[in-house]
Amino acid sequence: MPCVEVRGRRVEYLDAGSGDPVVLLHSSASSAAQWRALAAQLSDRYRVLAPDLYGYGASARWPGHAAFTLAHEAEIVHALLDRVGAQAHLVGHSYGGAVALHAARTRGGRFRSLVLIEPVAFYLLADRAEIAAVAEGVRRAVASGDYLGGCRDFYEYWSGAGSWDSVPAAKREAMAPLMAKVAIEFHAAFTEPAGLADHRRIAAPTLLVLGERSPQPARRICELLAATLPQARLRIVDGAGHMSPMTHRDAVNTLVAEHLSSQLEEVLS
Repeated sequence: MPCVEVRGRRVEYLDAGSGDPVVLLHSSASSAAQWRALAAQLSDRYRVLAPDLYGYGASARWPGHAAFTLAHEAEIVHALLDRVGAQAHLVGHSYGGAVALHAARTRGGRFRSLVLIEPVAFYLLADRAEIAAVAEGVRRAVASGDYLGGCRDFYEYWSGAGSWDSVPAAKREAMAPLMAKVAIEFHAAFTEPAGLADHRRIAAPTLLVLGERSPQPARRICELLAATLPQARLRIVDGAGHMSPMTHRDAVNTLVAEHLSSQLEEVLS
Protein backbone atom coordinates (compact mmCIF):
# COMPACT_ATOMS: atom_id res chain seq x y z
CA MET A 1 0.00 0.00 0.00
CA PRO A 2 1.13 3.61 -0.50
CA CYS A 3 2.18 5.62 2.53
CA VAL A 4 2.27 9.19 3.80
CA GLU A 5 4.55 10.58 6.50
CA VAL A 6 2.86 12.26 9.48
CA ARG A 7 5.00 13.65 12.31
CA GLY A 8 7.86 11.57 11.01
CA ARG A 9 5.84 8.37 11.21
CA ARG A 10 4.89 6.13 8.30
CA VAL A 11 1.13 5.81 7.75
CA GLU A 12 -0.02 3.36 5.11
CA TYR A 13 -3.33 3.61 3.31
CA LEU A 14 -5.47 1.93 0.70
CA ASP A 15 -5.85 4.01 -2.47
CA ALA A 16 -8.33 2.67 -5.01
CA GLY A 17 -10.42 4.01 -7.87
CA SER A 18 -10.77 7.50 -9.26
CA GLY A 19 -13.18 10.38 -8.92
CA ASP A 20 -14.24 12.43 -5.92
CA PRO A 21 -12.19 11.39 -2.86
CA VAL A 22 -13.80 9.37 -0.06
CA VAL A 23 -11.78 8.85 3.13
CA LEU A 24 -12.69 5.85 5.31
CA LEU A 25 -11.63 5.74 8.99
CA HIS A 26 -11.77 2.42 10.83
CA SER A 27 -12.70 1.57 14.41
CA SER A 28 -10.45 0.81 17.39
CA ALA A 29 -8.42 -2.42 17.28
CA SER A 30 -9.06 -2.68 13.54
CA SER A 31 -7.46 -1.45 10.30
CA ALA A 32 -8.29 -0.25 6.82
CA ALA A 33 -9.03 -3.90 6.01
CA GLN A 34 -12.46 -3.50 7.58
CA TRP A 35 -13.42 -1.39 4.55
CA ARG A 36 -12.34 -3.78 1.77
CA ALA A 37 -15.86 -4.57 0.58
CA LEU A 38 -16.98 -0.95 0.74
CA ALA A 39 -13.84 0.22 -1.07
CA ALA A 40 -14.47 -2.31 -3.84
CA GLN A 41 -18.08 -1.15 -4.12
CA LEU A 42 -17.17 2.54 -4.32
CA SER A 43 -13.96 2.49 -6.34
CA ASP A 44 -15.67 2.45 -9.74
CA ARG A 45 -17.07 5.90 -8.99
CA TYR A 46 -14.82 7.44 -6.33
CA ARG A 47 -11.21 7.56 -5.25
CA VAL A 48 -11.22 5.66 -1.97
CA LEU A 49 -8.54 6.41 0.65
CA ALA A 50 -8.52 4.27 3.79
CA PRO A 51 -5.60 4.74 6.18
CA ASP A 52 -4.39 2.40 8.88
CA LEU A 53 -4.58 4.73 11.88
CA TYR A 54 -1.64 4.95 14.29
CA GLY A 55 -0.58 1.56 15.60
CA TYR A 56 -2.86 -0.47 13.34
CA GLY A 57 -2.27 -2.49 10.20
CA ALA A 58 1.02 -1.44 8.60
CA SER A 59 1.15 2.04 10.13
CA ALA A 60 3.66 3.11 12.76
CA ARG A 61 2.69 3.56 16.38
CA TRP A 62 1.96 6.94 17.91
CA PRO A 63 5.42 8.33 18.80
CA GLY A 64 4.32 9.21 22.32
CA HIS A 65 5.93 12.64 22.63
CA ALA A 66 2.71 14.37 23.78
CA ALA A 67 -0.65 13.58 25.36
CA PHE A 68 -2.66 11.92 22.61
CA THR A 69 -5.71 13.71 21.21
CA LEU A 70 -8.19 13.31 18.37
CA ALA A 71 -6.40 16.22 16.69
CA HIS A 72 -3.25 14.11 16.41
CA GLU A 73 -5.10 11.27 14.67
CA ALA A 74 -6.94 13.74 12.42
CA GLU A 75 -3.57 14.89 11.07
CA ILE A 76 -3.58 11.66 9.06
CA VAL A 77 -6.80 12.73 7.34
CA HIS A 78 -5.40 16.14 6.51
CA ALA A 79 -2.15 14.67 5.18
CA LEU A 80 -4.16 12.51 2.78
CA LEU A 81 -6.24 15.48 1.65
CA ASP A 82 -3.10 17.54 1.12
CA ARG A 83 -1.88 14.75 -1.14
CA VAL A 84 -5.07 14.56 -3.25
CA GLY A 85 -5.64 18.32 -3.27
CA ALA A 86 -9.43 18.20 -3.15
CA GLN A 87 -12.41 18.20 -0.83
CA ALA A 88 -13.49 14.74 0.28
CA HIS A 89 -16.40 12.80 1.67
CA LEU A 90 -15.45 11.48 5.11
CA VAL A 91 -16.71 8.20 6.59
CA GLY A 92 -15.82 7.08 10.11
CA HIS A 93 -16.87 4.18 12.32
CA SER A 94 -16.67 4.21 16.13
CA TYR A 95 -13.26 5.69 17.04
CA GLY A 96 -12.79 6.59 13.37
CA GLY A 97 -16.11 8.40 13.63
CA ALA A 98 -14.84 10.47 16.55
CA VAL A 99 -11.75 11.40 14.52
CA ALA A 100 -13.97 12.32 11.56
CA LEU A 101 -16.16 14.45 13.80
CA HIS A 102 -13.12 16.33 15.09
CA ALA A 103 -11.82 16.92 11.57
CA ALA A 104 -15.19 18.20 10.37
CA ARG A 105 -15.65 20.47 13.38
CA THR A 106 -12.22 22.07 13.16
CA ARG A 107 -11.62 22.17 9.39
CA GLY A 108 -15.06 21.73 7.91
CA GLY A 109 -14.25 23.36 4.58
CA ARG A 110 -12.28 20.27 3.57
CA PHE A 111 -15.29 17.96 3.52
CA ARG A 112 -18.21 17.63 1.14
CA SER A 113 -20.20 15.30 3.36
CA LEU A 114 -19.92 13.01 6.38
CA VAL A 115 -21.00 9.52 7.33
CA LEU A 116 -20.65 8.88 11.06
CA ILE A 117 -21.28 5.30 12.16
CA GLU A 118 -21.70 5.48 15.94
CA PRO A 119 -18.86 7.95 16.58
CA VAL A 120 -17.49 7.45 20.11
CA ALA A 121 -17.56 11.14 21.02
CA PHE A 122 -17.76 10.35 24.73
CA TYR A 123 -16.97 13.97 25.62
CA LEU A 124 -20.55 14.82 24.62
CA LEU A 125 -22.12 12.61 27.28
CA ALA A 126 -23.43 14.02 30.53
CA ASP A 127 -23.60 10.53 32.04
CA ARG A 128 -20.36 8.71 31.31
CA ALA A 129 -20.49 6.08 34.05
CA GLU A 130 -21.12 3.07 31.80
CA ILE A 131 -18.46 3.79 29.22
CA ALA A 132 -16.03 5.12 31.81
CA ALA A 133 -16.11 1.69 33.46
CA VAL A 134 -15.17 0.08 30.12
CA ALA A 135 -12.31 2.54 29.68
CA GLU A 136 -11.08 1.90 33.20
CA GLY A 137 -11.12 -1.84 32.54
CA VAL A 138 -8.88 -1.35 29.51
CA ARG A 139 -6.56 0.94 31.48
CA ARG A 140 -6.19 -1.60 34.30
CA ALA A 141 -5.59 -4.43 31.85
CA VAL A 142 -2.81 -2.51 30.14
CA ALA A 143 -1.26 -1.47 33.47
CA SER A 144 -1.24 -5.07 34.72
CA GLY A 145 -0.18 -6.63 31.43
CA ASP A 146 -3.42 -8.60 31.07
CA TYR A 147 -3.89 -7.53 27.45
CA LEU A 148 -5.87 -10.63 26.53
CA GLY A 149 -8.35 -10.22 29.39
CA GLY A 150 -8.75 -6.53 28.68
CA CYS A 151 -9.30 -7.22 25.00
CA ARG A 152 -11.96 -9.84 25.81
CA ASP A 153 -13.93 -7.42 28.00
CA PHE A 154 -13.60 -4.58 25.49
CA TYR A 155 -14.69 -6.83 22.62
CA GLU A 156 -17.70 -8.20 24.45
CA TYR A 157 -18.91 -4.75 25.50
CA TRP A 158 -19.19 -3.71 21.86
CA SER A 159 -20.09 -7.06 20.29
CA GLY A 160 -22.18 -8.72 23.01
CA ALA A 161 -21.69 -11.17 25.86
CA GLY A 162 -20.13 -14.42 24.71
CA SER A 163 -18.95 -12.99 21.38
CA TRP A 164 -15.30 -13.47 22.35
CA ASP A 165 -15.80 -17.24 22.30
CA SER A 166 -16.22 -17.20 18.52
CA VAL A 167 -13.01 -15.22 17.87
CA PRO A 168 -10.23 -17.48 16.51
CA ALA A 169 -7.21 -17.83 18.79
CA ALA A 170 -4.85 -16.26 16.25
CA LYS A 171 -7.06 -13.19 15.98
CA ARG A 172 -7.26 -12.91 19.78
CA GLU A 173 -3.48 -12.94 20.03
CA ALA A 174 -3.20 -10.29 17.32
CA MET A 175 -5.81 -8.02 18.90
CA ALA A 176 -4.63 -8.17 22.51
CA PRO A 177 -1.50 -5.96 22.16
CA LEU A 178 -3.67 -3.26 20.55
CA MET A 179 -5.22 -2.47 23.94
CA ALA A 180 -2.40 -0.01 24.69
CA LYS A 181 -3.55 2.11 21.74
CA VAL A 182 -7.20 1.65 22.69
CA ALA A 183 -6.40 3.05 26.14
CA ILE A 184 -5.10 6.33 24.74
CA GLU A 185 -8.00 6.47 22.29
CA PHE A 186 -10.37 6.38 25.26
CA HIS A 187 -8.40 9.26 26.78
CA ALA A 188 -8.72 11.25 23.55
CA ALA A 189 -12.45 10.53 23.24
CA PHE A 190 -13.13 11.68 26.82
CA THR A 191 -10.98 14.81 26.80
CA GLU A 192 -11.78 16.42 23.44
CA PRO A 193 -12.09 20.17 24.23
CA ALA A 194 -15.53 20.74 22.69
CA GLY A 195 -19.17 20.84 23.67
CA LEU A 196 -22.32 19.94 21.82
CA ALA A 197 -22.92 23.54 20.70
CA ASP A 198 -19.52 23.59 18.96
CA HIS A 199 -20.83 21.01 16.49
CA ARG A 200 -23.47 23.33 15.08
CA ARG A 201 -20.74 24.76 12.86
CA ILE A 202 -20.54 21.48 10.92
CA ALA A 203 -22.40 22.42 7.75
CA ALA A 204 -21.64 19.32 5.68
CA PRO A 205 -24.58 16.99 4.94
CA THR A 206 -24.23 14.19 7.47
CA LEU A 207 -25.55 10.65 7.65
CA LEU A 208 -25.57 9.16 11.15
CA VAL A 209 -25.79 5.37 11.30
CA LEU A 210 -26.86 3.58 14.48
CA GLY A 211 -27.27 -0.12 15.23
CA GLU A 212 -30.64 -1.01 16.72
CA ARG A 213 -28.99 -3.02 19.52
CA SER A 214 -25.98 -0.82 20.23
CA PRO A 215 -24.94 0.10 23.80
CA GLN A 216 -26.64 3.09 25.39
CA PRO A 217 -23.67 5.51 25.18
CA ALA A 218 -23.43 5.02 21.40
CA ARG A 219 -27.18 5.51 21.00
CA ARG A 220 -27.15 8.68 23.08
CA ILE A 221 -24.28 10.23 21.11
CA CYS A 222 -26.09 9.62 17.82
CA GLU A 223 -29.28 11.13 19.22
CA LEU A 224 -27.44 14.24 20.42
CA LEU A 225 -25.68 14.73 17.10
CA ALA A 226 -28.87 14.13 15.10
CA ALA A 227 -30.53 16.94 17.04
CA THR A 228 -27.53 19.29 16.75
CA LEU A 229 -25.86 19.00 13.34
CA PRO A 230 -27.57 21.36 10.88
CA GLN A 231 -27.84 18.80 8.05
CA ALA A 232 -28.01 15.44 9.81
CA ARG A 233 -30.09 12.38 9.01
CA LEU A 234 -30.22 9.38 11.36
CA ARG A 235 -30.65 5.86 10.02
CA ILE A 236 -31.02 2.77 12.20
CA VAL A 237 -29.75 -0.63 11.05
CA ASP A 238 -32.24 -3.29 12.14
CA GLY A 239 -30.83 -6.03 14.33
CA ALA A 240 -27.32 -4.55 14.33
CA GLY A 241 -25.04 -3.57 17.18
CA HIS A 242 -22.02 -1.30 17.32
CA MET A 243 -19.97 -3.35 14.88
CA SER A 244 -22.51 -3.05 12.07
CA PRO A 245 -19.93 -2.35 9.31
CA MET A 246 -18.77 -5.93 9.84
CA THR A 247 -21.85 -7.78 11.10
CA HIS A 248 -24.33 -6.03 8.77
CA ARG A 249 -21.88 -5.06 6.08
CA ASP A 250 -24.24 -5.02 3.10
CA ALA A 251 -26.85 -2.87 4.84
CA VAL A 252 -24.27 -0.35 6.06
CA ASN A 253 -22.41 -0.22 2.75
CA THR A 254 -25.69 0.42 0.94
CA LEU A 255 -26.46 3.34 3.26
CA VAL A 256 -23.01 4.83 2.67
CA ALA A 257 -23.21 4.40 -1.12
CA GLU A 258 -26.70 5.92 -1.25
CA HIS A 259 -25.58 8.90 0.82
CA LEU A 260 -22.60 9.55 -1.45
CA SER A 261 -24.74 9.17 -4.55
CA SER A 262 -27.29 11.65 -3.20
CA GLN A 263 -24.53 14.22 -2.73
CA LEU A 264 -23.33 13.73 -6.29
CA GLU A 265 -26.88 14.08 -7.64
CA GLU A 266 -27.35 17.27 -5.65
CA VAL A 267 -24.22 18.78 -7.22
CA LEU A 268 -25.36 17.81 -10.72
CA SER A 269 -28.93 19.04 -10.32
